[in-house]
Amino acid sequence: MAVTSLSELDLSFNLLNGDIPLAFCNISSELRILNLGHNNLTGIIPQCLSNFSSLESLDLQMNKFHGTFPSILSKYITILNLNGNLLEGLLPKSLSHCKYLNVLNLGSNRLEDKFPDWLQTLQDLKVLVLRDNRFHGPIANLKMKHLFPSLVIFDISGNNFSGFLPKAYLQNYEAMKNATQMGGDSSLPYMDIWCENYERLCTDSVTVTTKGIELELVRIPIFFVSIDLSRNKFEGEIPNAIGELRALKGLNLSHNRLVGQIPQSMGNLTNLESLDLSSNMLIGVIPTELTNLNSLEVLDLSNNHLVGEIPQGRQFNTFSNESYEGNLRLCGFPLTEKCGPEPEQHHSPPSTNNIWSEEEFEFGWKPVAIGYGCGFAIGIGIGYLVFLIGKPRWLVMIFGGQPKRRVIRRRRNRDRRTNGSTQMVPMS
Repeated sequence: MAVTSLSELDLSFNLLNGDIPLAFCNISSELRILNLGHNNLTGIIPQCLSNFSSLESLDLQMNKFHGTFPSILSKYITILNLNGNLLEGLLPKSLSHCKYLNVLNLGSNRLEDKFPDWLQTLQDLKVLVLRDNRFHGPIANLKMKHLFPSLVIFDISGNNFSGFLPKAYLQNYEAMKNATQMGGDSSLPYMDIWCENYERLCTDSVTVTTKGIELELVRIPIFFVSIDLSRNKFEGEIPNAIGELRALKGLNLSHNRLVGQIPQSMGNLTNLESLDLSSNMLIGVIPTELTNLNSLEVLDLSNNHLVGEIPQGRQFNTFSNESYEGNLRLCGFPLTEKCGPEPEQHHSPPSTNNIWSEEEFEFGWKPVAIGYGCGFAIGIGIGYLVFLIGKPRWLVMIFGGQPKRRVIRRRRNRDRRTNGSTQMVPMS
């Protein structure tokens, strides 16, 4: 099969199966767009694709290709979509030579590597999707400027990345800092219509998780901005720098090991439509600044350690219990747990009938115990003294008794009368 002037070939969404035949390599070297996505093709990706020196877009997504990643591609490639295959091994560093690359979608494969920080040299890269692979290790905070300056979709979810969140990258995503509306409605339901009117401002399809569901965006406006770092092993705190990415529409940091408080700077993300921080170890109160997010449609803060009253007003009046479940010390609408004077403590109120509670007496029971002890010791001492010397007159008088001396006198008078009477008997 030899075609000398073919520039575009789209065989996607068919029932093609088996390997790509070698004869396929004889297609015109002028081929610019090749789309074989959504078929049942198997085998390895043929190296002869490197013969297509003018190739700009290669879409092989949702097939069953296996083996390693093709090491040589056209230097003019702008869109590379290999999502949903069975590719293994490392990413070839030859990708760093693809200076015009806009979209790199390698999601849902079996690639096993560290984070490819060498891709930062691709100044035009707008979409980077590495989700659901076997990437691992920390993402180094490189001390360089202009790290991925054009990136608008960054999805590395479902891997084994660890360490702290890549603060250096978040600070340098320049394209995510400018919330520029370029006409039309940029929300998800209108993407296809918008792209039909602004063809040059759209890229190829990509799958993202936003607003709680997984969506395939067939056409992506370049101003749809999303970060998904979920389902990894990231730890530490959420950096304040994330509040500078004012163009963000979707942010997913769920199912990690993040700690600390939710940054108040997130209140600056006024274009945010979906925020998922669930299943972490975040603490503290929910910042009231989040009520500034007028575009927020989906909020998930569940399964953390948040406390206090849920902020009220604006979009926060629309969220259900599911947004907050698993935070046992949260209170306020829409939860059934009402907030008291100190809702974060959740102590039961003291009983009004318990007038002897220690909190109502400043000194408590300790002085009472000391008094009992002293009284007992004094009583023992007095008793011992009485036992030795008898009843002292002063002690008897204190308790209302009669002096012992008077009792003795009466006995003496009685004895005298008795003696007198006994003496008169013999005289008679």
